Amino acid sequence: MKKTTTSDGRTIRVGVITDQTGALSFMGTADANVAKMVINDINAKGGLLGRHLDLYLEDSATTDSIAEAKATKLVQQDHVDVIFGGIYSSTRQAIKGPAVVKGKKLYIYPEQYEGEESDPLIFCTGPVPAQQVEPLIPWLMKETGAKKFYLPSADYIWPHTMNRKVREVVTAHGGEIVGEEYFPLDHSDYSKTIHKIMSGGAEVVFNTIVPPGLTPFLEQLYKAGFSKKGGHIVCTYFDENFFNLVPAAHVEGLYSCLDYYQNISDPFSKKLIDEYNKLYPGSARFTAGSACSGMYRGLRLWEAAVKEAGSLKQEDVIKALDHAKIAEGPGGAAEMVPGQHHVRMNMYIAQANNGKFKIVKSLGIIDPKERMLN
Repeated sequence: MKKTTTSDGRTIRVGVITDQTGALSFMGTADANVAKMVINDINAKGGLLGRHLDLYLEDSATTDSIAEAKATKLVQQDHVDVIFGGIYSSTRQAIKGPAVVKGKKLYIYPEQYEGEESDPLIFCTGPVPAQQVEPLIPWLMKETGAKKFYLPSADYIWPHTMNRKVREVVTAHGGEIVGEEYFPLDHSDYSKTIHKIMSGGAEVVFNTIVPPGLTPFLEQLYKAGFSKKGGHIVCTYFDENFFNLVPAAHVEGLYSCLDYYQNISDPFSKKLIDEYNKLYPGSARFTAGSACSGMYRGLRLWEAAVKEAGSLKQEDVIKALDHAKIAEGPGGAAEMVPGQHHVRMNMYIAQANNGKFKIVKSLGIIDPKERMLN
């Protein structure tokens, strides 16, 4: 397609940083695909404000120092108009330094995360604890009768903050935390932890271990017979992409809570997944825990904000993005909560069944309940 530019010849430059190699490559590749799909669609329909969009796609290689360097490049060399990306919360922080603190650039973070990011230049388009932990745990406790929770965790910001919220909700509903442990991301021997889980009466394992440590943990928990003996596994970020990492038996019955699953049957979600699968067949699936739904949502909300603003002037775009809405998206409509820079959206509880997710509870539209920016 011929590029459409204004008299100054300037295209709109969209920077995307995501983990296309390394431990999270199966997630980051999917996010890159979504960015290409949406930007190609916008360009096919004439671009934005009469301008062609150029995608500046960078691989952060599941390494925060590389993400930081790529953010610096996008701001200082490529002069992008907006930056999207990051999966780990530590990667968000790595991008934030050069992009937001130094570069004063609008940054949209697409992954479900621990909440509490509060910066005038940052918008978050994935679920937060009020949309995952708060509805899921009371439902699970009522559904299963379970009261004793064990929290095996990766040692970085997201698990620490999530576990604080889990402890708060569990205890408020008459349950207790019987164990809480933190491990390096590449930890692989969980035998001592599995022993504590099995011998300490834990009924629910609320997992925030992430790849690459996730696979050995789930394997060792399975071999110990936790689920067969009536235990329940919860992993709020677990989505269809992760079924490629582990045998289905290892996660049979696992509960997840996200804003989108592939068996959601509304016409738009079905059309979207069909389009994605046609363009990008393979193992990097369009899923929510992998940030695909947040990437799609973020790009479309930003598109709506630019159209409303009628310019690329950052302060005008931010003002419009603060209340931006999309009528259709993966999992349903979505809108920014004014003043919070987080999204009100539909949420779902799903359970793993023979290598697929079955939605067991549609929660409806849930507010992020994040604090207001001054």
